[in-house]
Amino acid sequence: MTDTVPGEVLVMGAGTIGCFVGGSLAAAGVPVTFVGRARVLQALAAQGLALTDLEGRSHQLPAEGLHLVDRVPGGIKPALVLLAVKSGATAEAAAELAFSLPAGTLVVSLQNGVSNAAVASEAGPTLNVVPAMVPYNVAELGPGAFHRGTPGRLAARDDEALRPWLPVFERAGVPLDLHADLRPIQWGKLLINLNNPVNALSGLPLREQLMQRGYRRCFAALMDEGLRVLRQAGIAPAQVTAVPPRRLPGVLRLPDWLFRIVAARMLRIDAKARSSMADDLALGRRTEIDALSGEIVRLAEACGLEAPRNARMVELLEAWPAARQRFSARQLQDALKL
Repeated sequence: MTDTVPGEVLVMGAGTIGCFVGGSLAAAGVPVTFVGRARVLQALAAQGLALTDLEGRSHQLPAEGLHLVDRVPGGIKPALVLLAVKSGATAEAAAELAFSLPAGTLVVSLQNGVSNAAVASEAGPTLNVVPAMVPYNVAELGPGAFHRGTPGRLAARDDEALRPWLPVFERAGVPLDLHADLRPIQWGKLLINLNNPVNALSGLPLREQLMQRGYRRCFAALMDEGLRVLRQAGIAPAQVTAVPPRRLPGVLRLPDWLFRIVAARMLRIDAKARSSMADDLALGRRTEIDALSGEIVRLAEACGLEAPRNARMVELLEAWPAARQRFSARQLQDALKL
């Protein structure tokens, strides 16, 4: 199949998303180079790359067939770069890509939040950076093993250079849809991602956390605050789940028995799924809270408003390395003054 693809792919940031999407393309015959941290690269070199999903599909890519590097190789000319580093590393990664790759190289930002593509464009002005949105959860189940635990299709801003890749992504099982304006979709996803810090601080798998009303009340409060700020800013977030954004906080506050019925599609999550923020806490890494709740706080300030609950979430996640405190639902509600 390699003779039917537009060219080689470079994954800049071989973490959960980079390994799953890049690995899926590699399993479909696309030549892929993975740039990542030593921890992940060592695991891939020893174990190979195992990919699974909630529909039961699985791929095993042997270690000897993987191209693993710790920096962008000199002389490489990928047709597509998947930028999947954490938000805090975006500028550095984009600068490295711009230094090493030909001008005009297509870079798709598979990152959380709404600002990473702009940051990458500023740090790497010679690159063609296209914002994208990853709708699903991918968890690292073990060394070299990555599992997609929720459904969804990738989304990106429409760009002529991306169109030849659409059938490739479709065949690889990571279908990609293009949109003239991705901004509403990014904000819609950011609102859903406000559950990430709730999930991380709970210490529970995603489905188990969502089945507890106390945690859902925390998620709903963060969403309510975000929706209020977006209304003031004149931003209409897109619907990225089975429930429209304006209705979701009310659904989240339903009693457990009723939520289980009303949100059945939303709960199509397998028991292995958890947020990447939870993985970051477990590994003692800095989280992406600034790209989620931090974006709400900054937008609120720009609109002359406050977002105290999202600001409090930023504080709790920033304090984690010292406190390392898991929160019960009641403790988290108290921390958010619910």
